[in-house]
Amino acid sequence: MIEKTVIRPVPEGYHAVMPWLISSDTARLIDFLVGAFDGQELARLHNEDGSVSHAEVRVEGSVLLMFDARPHWPETPAFLRLYVADADAAFARALHAGATPVTDITYLAFGDRIGRVRDPLGNVWWIQERMEELDLEEMNRRAQQPEYADAMRYVQSAELVQPRPS
Repeated sequence: MIEKTVIRPVPEGYHAVMPWLISSDTARLIDFLVGAFDGQELARLHNEDGSVSHAEVRVEGSVLLMFDARPHWPETPAFLRLYVADADAAFARALHAGATPVTDITYLAFGDRIGRVRDPLGNVWWIQERMEELDLEEMNRRAQQPEYADAMRYVQSAELVQPRPS
């Protein structure tokens, strides 16, 4: 009897859903991820013209897939949530690596501290630190309290998408 090899539906070290980041400068994006979020470059392949055809970077246990956009493609920034152990430190590292602030670190009704940054390629990162485990009832109760309602208004007022140059 021939033994059949079992092929996993998802490769080890990967998740079933993983984002693609398509940018105008994937090499710069990789440098940002390494500097800002201690990313680990796993792979980088190039097209004949030197552009990046495929790259992978692991950040906090998740793999981000990326490649250089073709010249005729529009800009398509991604919006990414990144859970970290220390939001203040991660926020500061991201700014040092070239990100710009979108919102300051803010405590929200569902028990997370959240700050958002825009990386040099236009992707927006929700940097989140879990502070409390709350049930839905408590989250809803808090959401009605003035300090949490004000915090939510603040984070919702941010401009997530940059206007296109005229």
